[in-house]
Amino acid sequence: MAVSTRGPRRPAKARAREASDGRNTPDVVDYEALARLRYELRKFQAFSTAAAEKAGLTPQQHQTLLIIRGFSNRDPVSIGDLAKFLLIRHHTAVELVDRMTKLELLSRVVDDADGRRVLVKLTREGEKRLQKLSKIHLRELRAIGPTLTRMLKPFQQS
Repeated sequence: MAVSTRGPRRPAKARAREASDGRNTPDVVDYEALARLRYELRKFQAFSTAAAEKAGLTPQQHQTLLIIRGFSNRDPVSIGDLAKFLLIRHHTAVELVDRMTKLELLSRVVDDADGRRVLVKLTREGEKRLQKLSKIHLRELRAIGPTLTRMLKPFQQS
Protein backbone atom coordinates (compact mmCIF):
# COMPACT_ATOMS: atom_id res chain seq x y z
CA MET A 1 0.00 0.00 0.00
CA ALA A 2 1.48 3.33 -1.05
CA VAL A 3 1.83 6.01 1.57
CA SER A 4 0.65 9.41 0.44
CA THR A 5 3.10 12.23 1.02
CA ARG A 6 0.18 14.60 1.21
CA GLY A 7 -1.90 14.53 4.34
CA PRO A 8 -5.19 16.30 4.77
CA ARG A 9 -4.85 19.99 3.93
CA ARG A 10 -6.22 22.59 6.28
CA PRO A 11 -8.72 24.88 4.58
CA ALA A 12 -7.34 28.18 3.32
CA LYS A 13 -9.43 30.09 5.88
CA ALA A 14 -7.91 28.07 8.75
CA ARG A 15 -4.38 28.67 7.43
CA ALA A 16 -5.09 32.38 7.10
CA ARG A 17 -6.51 32.48 10.64
CA GLU A 18 -3.37 30.76 11.98
CA ALA A 19 -1.16 33.30 10.22
CA SER A 20 -3.16 36.24 11.56
CA ASP A 21 -3.34 34.96 15.15
CA GLY A 22 0.42 34.45 15.42
CA ARG A 23 0.40 30.65 15.36
CA ASN A 24 2.50 30.68 12.18
CA THR A 25 5.39 32.63 13.70
CA PRO A 26 8.94 31.25 13.97
CA ASP A 27 8.27 30.34 17.63
CA VAL A 28 5.47 27.97 16.63
CA VAL A 29 6.44 24.46 15.60
CA ASP A 30 5.06 23.30 12.26
CA TYR A 31 4.84 19.61 13.10
CA GLU A 32 3.42 18.71 9.71
CA ALA A 33 6.36 20.34 7.90
CA LEU A 34 8.85 18.61 10.22
CA ALA A 35 7.13 15.24 9.77
CA ARG A 36 7.06 15.58 5.98
CA LEU A 37 10.71 16.58 5.84
CA ARG A 38 11.76 13.68 8.07
CA TYR A 39 9.69 11.32 5.91
CA GLU A 40 11.36 12.50 2.69
CA LEU A 41 14.82 12.25 4.28
CA ARG A 42 14.08 8.71 5.43
CA LYS A 43 12.89 7.77 1.94
CA PHE A 44 16.16 9.09 0.51
CA GLN A 45 18.12 7.22 3.18
CA ALA A 46 16.27 4.00 2.29
CA PHE A 47 17.05 4.61 -1.40
CA SER A 48 20.70 5.19 -0.56
CA THR A 49 20.93 2.05 1.56
CA ALA A 50 19.40 -0.07 -1.20
CA ALA A 51 21.73 1.43 -3.82
CA ALA A 52 24.81 0.75 -1.67
CA GLU A 53 23.74 -2.82 -1.00
CA LYS A 54 23.09 -3.41 -4.70
CA ALA A 55 26.67 -2.21 -5.34
CA GLY A 56 27.95 -4.74 -2.78
CA LEU A 57 28.64 -2.19 -0.03
CA THR A 58 27.17 -1.40 3.34
CA PRO A 59 25.78 2.12 3.74
CA GLN A 60 28.70 2.90 6.08
CA GLN A 61 31.22 1.73 3.48
CA HIS A 62 29.55 3.93 0.87
CA GLN A 63 29.65 6.89 3.25
CA THR A 64 33.31 6.17 3.96
CA LEU A 65 34.19 6.26 0.27
CA LEU A 66 32.27 9.50 -0.13
CA ILE A 67 33.95 11.13 2.87
CA ILE A 68 37.43 10.19 1.71
CA ARG A 69 36.81 11.41 -1.83
CA GLY A 70 34.87 14.49 -0.79
CA PHE A 71 37.18 15.76 1.93
CA SER A 72 40.58 14.68 0.64
CA ASN A 73 40.81 17.58 -1.84
CA ARG A 74 41.73 19.96 0.99
CA ASP A 75 43.81 17.62 3.13
CA PRO A 76 44.29 13.87 3.11
CA VAL A 77 41.81 12.09 5.37
CA SER A 78 43.24 10.32 8.42
CA ILE A 79 41.53 7.51 10.27
CA GLY A 80 40.81 10.02 13.06
CA ASP A 81 39.16 12.37 10.54
CA LEU A 82 37.14 9.49 9.19
CA ALA A 83 35.93 8.60 12.68
CA LYS A 84 34.89 12.21 13.25
CA PHE A 85 33.00 12.50 9.93
CA LEU A 86 31.26 9.14 10.43
CA LEU A 87 30.42 9.94 14.06
CA ILE A 88 32.06 6.74 15.25
CA ARG A 89 34.91 5.89 17.64
CA HIS A 90 38.49 5.75 16.39
CA HIS A 91 38.86 2.00 16.94
CA THR A 92 35.62 1.41 15.00
CA ALA A 93 37.02 3.44 12.10
CA VAL A 94 40.21 1.34 12.22
CA GLU A 95 38.13 -1.84 11.94
CA LEU A 96 36.12 -0.35 9.07
CA VAL A 97 39.30 0.64 7.20
CA ASP A 98 40.71 -2.86 7.83
CA ARG A 99 37.64 -4.47 6.23
CA MET A 100 37.61 -2.03 3.31
CA THR A 101 41.33 -2.53 2.71
CA LYS A 102 40.77 -6.30 2.51
CA LEU A 103 38.04 -5.61 -0.07
CA GLU A 104 40.60 -3.51 -2.00
CA LEU A 105 38.44 -0.38 -1.74
CA LEU A 106 40.96 1.60 0.35
CA SER A 107 44.69 1.80 0.91
CA ARG A 108 46.63 3.15 3.87
CA VAL A 109 49.50 5.62 3.56
CA VAL A 110 51.73 6.90 6.34
CA ASP A 111 51.62 10.70 6.61
CA ASP A 112 54.98 12.16 5.46
CA ALA A 113 54.61 15.08 7.90
CA ASP A 114 53.73 12.88 10.90
CA GLY A 115 54.78 9.23 10.75
CA ARG A 116 52.32 8.35 13.53
CA ARG A 117 49.36 9.43 11.41
CA VAL A 118 47.75 7.01 8.92
CA LEU A 119 45.95 8.44 5.89
CA VAL A 120 43.39 6.57 3.83
CA LYS A 121 42.92 6.78 0.08
CA LEU A 122 40.56 5.22 -2.41
CA THR A 123 41.83 2.47 -4.67
CA ARG A 124 40.71 2.25 -8.28
CA GLU A 125 38.00 -0.19 -7.23
CA GLY A 126 36.83 2.15 -4.47
CA GLU A 127 36.76 5.06 -6.91
CA LYS A 128 34.84 2.99 -9.47
CA ARG A 129 32.15 1.95 -7.00
CA LEU A 130 31.83 5.45 -5.59
CA GLN A 131 31.47 6.94 -9.07
CA LYS A 132 28.69 4.51 -9.94
CA LEU A 133 26.83 5.19 -6.69
CA SER A 134 27.30 8.94 -6.96
CA LYS A 135 25.72 9.03 -10.42
CA ILE A 136 22.69 7.13 -9.12
CA HIS A 137 22.42 9.43 -6.08
CA LEU A 138 22.71 12.60 -8.16
CA ARG A 139 19.88 11.41 -10.42
CA GLU A 140 17.71 10.73 -7.38
CA LEU A 141 18.55 14.08 -5.79
CA ARG A 142 17.70 15.90 -9.01
CA ALA A 143 14.35 14.08 -9.06
CA ILE A 144 13.45 14.92 -5.46
CA GLY A 145 15.15 18.33 -5.36
CA PRO A 146 12.05 20.39 -6.18
CA THR A 147 10.06 18.55 -3.49
CA LEU A 148 12.79 19.11 -0.89
CA THR A 149 13.11 22.77 -1.84
CA ARG A 150 9.36 23.24 -1.42
CA MET A 151 9.44 21.41 1.89
CA LEU A 152 12.27 23.55 3.26
CA LYS A 153 10.44 26.85 2.66
CA PRO A 154 8.58 26.77 5.99
CA PHE A 155 11.96 26.64 7.78
CA GLN A 156 13.46 29.68 6.08
CA GLN A 157 13.69 32.93 8.03
CA SER A 158 11.86 35.88 6.47
